[in-house]
Amino acid sequence: MHDAVFSLDNVHFRFPDSGQRTLDGISYEIFRGERVVITGPSGAGKSTLLYLLNRLYPLNCDGILSGSIKLFNKPSENYAPGEINRRIATVFQDPDSQFCMRTVEEELAFTLENLSAVAEAMDARIAGVLELTGLMELRHAVIQTLSGGMKQRVATACALIMEPEVLLLDEPLAHLDPFTAKQFVDWLSVLQKRHGLTVVAVEHRLELWETFFSREIVLDRDGALIADVPFRPRSIYSFPVRPSVYEDLPALQAEAISVKKEGRLLLAPLSFKAARGEVVVIAGPNGSGKTTLLKALCGIIPLTGGRIIAQKVGYVPQSPEFLFIESSVEAELAFSGASTQAEVEELMERLHLTDIKESHPFSVSHGQKRRVAIGAMLADKRDVLLMDEPTSGQDFAALMELFTLIRERVQEGATILIVTHDMEFAAGIADSVLLIKDGMLTGKFSAERVWADESLMQAHQLLQPKGMVQREKSFA
Repeated sequence: MHDAVFSLDNVHFRFPDSGQRTLDGISYEIFRGERVVITGPSGAGKSTLLYLLNRLYPLNCDGILSGSIKLFNKPSENYAPGEINRRIATVFQDPDSQFCMRTVEEELAFTLENLSAVAEAMDARIAGVLELTGLMELRHAVIQTLSGGMKQRVATACALIMEPEVLLLDEPLAHLDPFTAKQFVDWLSVLQKRHGLTVVAVEHRLELWETFFSREIVLDRDGALIADVPFRPRSIYSFPVRPSVYEDLPALQAEAISVKKEGRLLLAPLSFKAARGEVVVIAGPNGSGKTTLLKALCGIIPLTGGRIIAQKVGYVPQSPEFLFIESSVEAELAFSGASTQAEVEELMERLHLTDIKESHPFSVSHGQKRRVAIGAMLADKRDVLLMDEPTSGQDFAALMELFTLIRERVQEGATILIVTHDMEFAAGIADSVLLIKDGMLTGKFSAERVWADESLMQAHQLLQPKGMVQREKSFA
């Protein structure tokens, strides 16, 4: 614990097209074998700080850096391009951004080839890491056919196959179902102890890590370090339970819809209705077909059978960049249908976007991108709004504002379907829960029925919302 892996002294950083610093005077050390979490509001510069540790920044973004950064007691600028990546592996927030090859096996082999690994040993290393990460059955799977959660596990496997000394994780639980997230943390803990890994993670969902981290580095909204303290497990945040106000008028009907691709049945024939003013949470294990269902409902993926009855459907994808067409956050919201400038400004204020209104939507943090996309769809006033993991990358203040905005829209008659692994958010916002497993619909249930049925939750790899447990105890 006395050997410094990272040493930062008075580090300032800003992007070339920004007049404002992303990081402001950061100083700290991280020692070999530590488990450290970087926290702070969405847009505070947490991911930027992580990418300075692996030398992705400043060279790959032409960023302006001052201060001193040492990696393994050597100035970071003295490393040749790619040299440090043999010792420091990274799992990015958006796993798609780091894939180069078609299949899981090819991606792992490509990683080893870049390390000049001995060809004869490659097969054993690939098999070993697939076994370790529980991905053996997906060895020959096409990566782009996998769910977001499965892609995250593949990205982690690609990092671990490098046998690194340091593992950098940018919100690694963001796309994992609660049960898989808990498994991931338990598995990583064993792995860290066995290999003496140094683990540095950016994370919002602290409750899922329990006592994993030993230390916490906290940034404020301006990118300054405000605390470097022993990690304290968080009490679970909870949301007020939204009163059900929906009308018994169908706004969306799925009638025996199915999706088949390349001979593989992704969605078995399923039917359900969503009423005007209803919030439906879609839940289930990673890879169960949740995102496929949303894409089918809005027409991105063609149906193999059945039909959908709905009007004016809007969609916020897991990767919000697919929606952006304007060169500033403000213009993006204005283009999407806000009737007045005052409405645009109110949405930006409520979604904590005012400070970045002139920024290009592609240049902001992952959590901010999601809020821009959500704002654009809210401005468009669609009758039915589909959201895929809208809580990912959001701090609690942003989540509470999102909660309130959704509540207001459903009171106006909108119908909202949300894929989320955040059970606390789901417990507060949902009227109904649509449970899916292996591409098949288990059923549509009242939210209260799902939270009360332990066997139903276990079958779909969900954990009971702890905030809900606290509320139940308070009513006893």
